[in-house]
Amino acid sequence: MLFGQKLLINNCCISRKNRPTDISVCVVSQGDRDYIGFATLPEQIHRKSVKRGFDFTLMVVGESGLGKSTLVNSLFLSDLYKDRIIPDVQDKLEQTTKIEKKTMDIEERGVKLRLTVVDTPGFGDALNSEESWKVCVNYIDDQFRQYFTDESGLNRKNIQDNRVHCCLYFIPPYGHGLRQIDIETMKRLHQKVNIVPVIAKADTLTGPEVWKLKQRILADIEEHQIQIYQFPECDSDEDEEFQQQDRELKAAVPFSVIGSNTVIEVGGTRVRGRQYPWGVVEVENPKHSDFNKLRNMLITTHMQDLKDVTEDVHYENFRAQCISQLSHQAQRERSKLKRDSVIPPSDGNFTETDRLLLQKDEEIRRMQDMLAQMQEKLKATNQSNDNIVNI
Repeated sequence: MLFGQKLLINNCCISRKNRPTDISVCVVSQGDRDYIGFATLPEQIHRKSVKRGFDFTLMVVGESGLGKSTLVNSLFLSDLYKDRIIPDVQDKLEQTTKIEKKTMDIEERGVKLRLTVVDTPGFGDALNSEESWKVCVNYIDDQFRQYFTDESGLNRKNIQDNRVHCCLYFIPPYGHGLRQIDIETMKRLHQKVNIVPVIAKADTLTGPEVWKLKQRILADIEEHQIQIYQFPECDSDEDEEFQQQDRELKAAVPFSVIGSNTVIEVGGTRVRGRQYPWGVVEVENPKHSDFNKLRNMLITTHMQDLKDVTEDVHYENFRAQCISQLSHQAQRERSKLKRDSVIPPSDGNFTETDRLLLQKDEEIRRMQDMLAQMQEKLKATNQSNDNIVNI
């Protein structure tokens, strides 16, 4: 643009020759609203996200017979385990914990969700269950490692996210709180995944018994310093209905749930439930279980927050450890090369070993810078969480 020309912004003429330092953009009224155009950014992001679709990975951990498969089918109104073969008693004697992964594509109102359910058949079923948690921990680490490798590669456009975003840990209704295997497993997992404790088969307990068991479980969690998933605080501008729903969700932890694949007619209405000689237990009846609260938390209100915590906290911790290990490994290799190298000639002709040393020095410097930045970010995140807890 030539000097002295006029700049036209939304039909407002500003002389380019003697214009002020700060230009105030004149907004043109179009109909009943004034806008520049950036108000459509959320719509652009929405269209792009809907076109790309969403991923969510759910891990269910607990011993056999607690209704894990039934609850998952009830949550997502599907039948993921129709081909499952139940092992006999002889097979269970020597059964070890395995990983069983089921993936399905769900579409609702044009929004696509790629759901992956990771089951752990055999968990806690063996006579010696001391190391049942290892398979779960190794699987979570493997998914983090694969994502870290893909993220560090050349083709980062189509990275598939198989990281575990949430772990439903099933606690049996019998007993007096957490067992030793529950405590050990949750302590091994709580730094790697969002744990949501669930009391299975809550229809075997009365209302007061459910309340007492919840209090014992929460006391055990606090005593052993187990970090379960913490609900984010509501913003002050949220409406009262949403704040009340958030308070009810927090008060319901650990969720007492009932699952059923059977549809029963009660009072002219078809509902999912269980028929007993003394009556019907309805899965979605809030007086009978916390199933609706768990489903709303998991799918409707907190699915994105579960993914954000996985990305910003658990994966960042794993990534920092990987970078630190790579830095130490590069340092050891550099030391080895330095021991094996000779003094370069004074004429400035560097050998291949000298060039490798220079490359390793530069690589170590980059890794140390990245590690320092990540540690500062994690420190700031922890301080922010502590401030929220204190409030």
